[in-house]
Amino acid sequence: MLNQWRNVGGGQRGLGDPDLPSLVFPSRFGEIVLRMRLVLKTSRSTCIRIRFKERSCPREIADGMVVCECGYTHEQHLEEATWPCAFQGKEWDPKKHVQEMPTDAFGDIAFMGLGQKVGKYVRLSQDTPSSVIYHLITQHWGLDVPNLLISVTGGAKDFNMKPRLKNVFRRGLVKVAQTTGAWIITGGTHTGVMKQVGEAVRDFSLSSSYNEGEVVTIGIATWGTLHNREGLIHPTGGFPAEYIVDEDGQGHLTCLDSNHSHFILVDDGTHGRYGVEIPLRTKLEKFISEQTKERGGVAIKIPIVCVVLEGGPGTLHTIYNAITNGTPCVIVEGSGRVADVIAQVAGLPISEITISLIQQKLSMFFQEMFETFTEGRIVEWTKKVRQAGASVFRHEPAADPDRSPLTNVVFPAASRSHDHFGHENWDHQLKLAVAWNRVDIARSEIFTDERQWKPSELHPMMTAALISNKPEFVKLFLEHGVRLKELVTWDSLLYLYKNLDPSCLFHCKLQKVLAEEPELSGVPRAGPSRSSLAFPEPQSQDCIAAALACTKILKELSKEEQDTDSSEEMLALADEYEHRAIGVFTECYRKDEERAQKLLIRVSEAWGKTTCLQLALEAKDMKFVSHGGIQAFLTKVWWGHLCVDNGLWRVILCMLAFPLLYTDLTSFRLQAVRGLPRIRAFFTAPVVIFHLNILWYFVFLCLFAYVLMVDFQTTPSCCEYLLYFWLFSLVCEELRQVKTVFMYFSDFWNKLDIAAILLFIAGLTCRLIPALLYSGRVILSLDFIMFCLRLMHIFTISKTLGPKIIIMKRMMKDVFFFLFLLAVWVVSFGVAKQAILIHNESRVDWIFRGVVYQSYLTIFGEIPAYIDGVNFSLDHCSPNGTDPYKPKCPESDATRQAPAFPQWLTVILLCLYLLFANILLLNLLIAMFNYTFQQVQEHTDQIWKFQRHDLIEEYHSRPPAPPPFILLSHLHLFIRRVVLKIPAKRHKQLKNKLEKNEEAALLAWEIYLKENYLQNQQCQRTQRPEQKIQDISNKYGSRDSPLREMPLPPAVP
Repeated sequence: MLNQWRNVGGGQRGLGDPDLPSLVFPSRFGEIVLRMRLVLKTSRSTCIRIRFKERSCPREIADGMVVCECGYTHEQHLEEATWPCAFQGKEWDPKKHVQEMPTDAFGDIAFMGLGQKVGKYVRLSQDTPSSVIYHLITQHWGLDVPNLLISVTGGAKDFNMKPRLKNVFRRGLVKVAQTTGAWIITGGTHTGVMKQVGEAVRDFSLSSSYNEGEVVTIGIATWGTLHNREGLIHPTGGFPAEYIVDEDGQGHLTCLDSNHSHFILVDDGTHGRYGVEIPLRTKLEKFISEQTKERGGVAIKIPIVCVVLEGGPGTLHTIYNAITNGTPCVIVEGSGRVADVIAQVAGLPISEITISLIQQKLSMFFQEMFETFTEGRIVEWTKKVRQAGASVFRHEPAADPDRSPLTNVVFPAASRSHDHFGHENWDHQLKLAVAWNRVDIARSEIFTDERQWKPSELHPMMTAALISNKPEFVKLFLEHGVRLKELVTWDSLLYLYKNLDPSCLFHCKLQKVLAEEPELSGVPRAGPSRSSLAFPEPQSQDCIAAALACTKILKELSKEEQDTDSSEEMLALADEYEHRAIGVFTECYRKDEERAQKLLIRVSEAWGKTTCLQLALEAKDMKFVSHGGIQAFLTKVWWGHLCVDNGLWRVILCMLAFPLLYTDLTSFRLQAVRGLPRIRAFFTAPVVIFHLNILWYFVFLCLFAYVLMVDFQTTPSCCEYLLYFWLFSLVCEELRQVKTVFMYFSDFWNKLDIAAILLFIAGLTCRLIPALLYSGRVILSLDFIMFCLRLMHIFTISKTLGPKIIIMKRMMKDVFFFLFLLAVWVVSFGVAKQAILIHNESRVDWIFRGVVYQSYLTIFGEIPAYIDGVNFSLDHCSPNGTDPYKPKCPESDATRQAPAFPQWLTVILLCLYLLFANILLLNLLIAMFNYTFQQVQEHTDQIWKFQRHDLIEEYHSRPPAPPPFILLSHLHLFIRRVVLKIPAKRHKQLKNKLEKNEEAALLAWEIYLKENYLQNQQCQRTQRPEQKIQDISNKYGSRDSPLREMPLPPAVP
């Protein structure tokens, strides 16, 4: 049989199953996979057939009868139908005369002509337990447990609604369902209110993106009233069953609505009888509303709301039963008939709802049917309307575009679906708002003056918001007093990590920690996956530091994120936080420059005893560091006690002749500084230390060059010993700079320093060994190049040369990747040329010259002389390859002294090589350089200002004396730290610990200006023309504008 399911060339699917791909299974493995999938599907089908039953009438129709009391004809009865003897002569009873058997209609349903829309369906008996149906929905169909159950009822026949109300209702209903994660339950057919709901879902699916999710709509209909239901019958399940919507030929039956996603078809064994599904639907809705959904340690019972549109007497009975059972109802005013009758009298006292008033309303909304209403029926209606304490939805323009007007009615109604009073009712409403992720509802309906929340009461909700990744609620709870210090304990952290989604990036990072520290246990392990992250606003104070910390966290997490979209979202959010930090700092700097600079270097206890400036540097927030206020502060640090308006030539003159300091050639910020303190203030300024080091570094390079070229003797000379002593002082300074190994080697220039020092040590070792004297000189000569390259770091302080050095460093990366492409052409041409011209060259050095060296020089115009016969001469080569100073001769005719290799081929190869290497690859390299230059040039000022800090900080903490005199400073430092054990003093210019009172006043000032900044930003947004247009659009709505309901003026002839 398996061979019949194979597709050898026809492109058919096995067993009509769309889940099985159209593949050829040529191997035994393919057969095993197919069998396993078939067994799995068969087991599911068998389970459904066992648990769910259908109903059929087994009666044999008597002579003269065309249709049985069940509504089916003789042909529609079962073939084995017989009338049991026990029932002969008795009146037909659906409870007794109908038998149950395994269902034959279930699986997937596809509506013909509607593309790829596929739903789920099942035919079941009217006596099926609600628990079994709920298990089918959540387990077999895989639907998540809802946060809300919306039961829509009303007119079963088509009715007209005003276009404005129709649009508002459709969008409002779907918005509520989509944002709250609700299930919508209707009658499931393509008529009346069910059709309205289906079209609302259809419009949403057409206009929404994939990320917004699917709206779950469950239709509960009567099996016996469905038109074309024969297409749904498949004894082993339809995967999918094809259903045709035929409204023209349905007669008194109905068709299923194609816009519903799931169908429960209730069967009582009859045909053409409506309302069979109502008892089962009522029980199922009540059962679902009694279930509890738990998320993040917060459990809520699933609320239920009954939404009513239009409707007749049966709808009023449904509303009455719902209110009696504690189910809140929402009446849509303007939809017609019963809904309008109730809406008209909803706000009146019970004493004013009289029989005459109801009679008046009925005559208004039931014009044609009013004459059929008896007096007793009107009295009954009046009693039910009095007790129908339902909420009424009246359309009003929404001020908030993200909040549907229907939400204003549904949320209060849903919060009353269970018995909660006083404090419990507020808690229940907050749980619903968190479960629905509707922070707008929480702000407007819950956090009001009527209820004052204690921070400890919000801790469970805060935990739930963290676990379910709802940053807006986290922000809301922080605004209302939740303190992270009180919330976050070891137990609460462990609980949070235990309940995190395994796909969360934090969960993934936790697994790395657990892998490194196995002693930590109690947290489940999981693999990495996609996550969605957001961070709250700074809670109360230290807002600039908090925003900069968030940028650092987000940038680090973006490196761990595998999903590109999520990584880009994190980087965009990091840019937003950096922008806010810049805005607040700008506001502070405008008010008071000195206090703003204090904020930069204030030690923050909340963020690991670091500073705002250090956080910005670690996060690589170049825009923040390049801010004018921060650059002004760095410039002040760079000049130390000197005034920043001193000319550089004045500083150099005073360096060369320090007695000039006693004149007015240079100015100090503190004019009272005189005598020895004046000299000390001058030579401890970072700008002076920097230029002294440059001066003496040039002396060091000159001494190094002199030793290498003039005074490199067998035994070291005095100049050479001085060079060694100088290098020793450089080594001591590098050791002083090492605080942590990781931070030290994260700087490129430190790596270059270590490489130069190690190469010097290697050269010195070889130089001291007589046999390796020349090798030592060669190594030291190469080392001299590295020490010269170190000058580029010194020039980064220059505003002219600094950006160019940055561009050159970026271009070096381009060259590195370009060499891979160039190597392919060089090696391929070199090997081919060498193999064609020369036979069996055994000398490795000459092979390298022929393959790589000569091929590389060819790019720059040095064409090999023997590539063709024009310049061919055997005098410049060795015939047998025995001369170590000559290459081996090419293939040649010894008698005629002429080349024997194919000259036409070597010339063609050379031309192609030059075409691709010279024209294509070199121009590609130029284009890469140009792109890098353009890319860096746009931000070169920011990059230079950012890297300028490193040089300023280095020379700010550097001893005043330059090498080799710096050894005296190192000796002094050694005596203070090691011998006398005097602790180091903090450099207050870059890191300052404030007193508590001063710090509190500074942070209060920062908070005040932060609020000013946010208010200014809000005012600017509201004043923008785009925002004004958006506000007007949100208020009136282009689709819901009253202009659409106004009649057009008559045409002018």
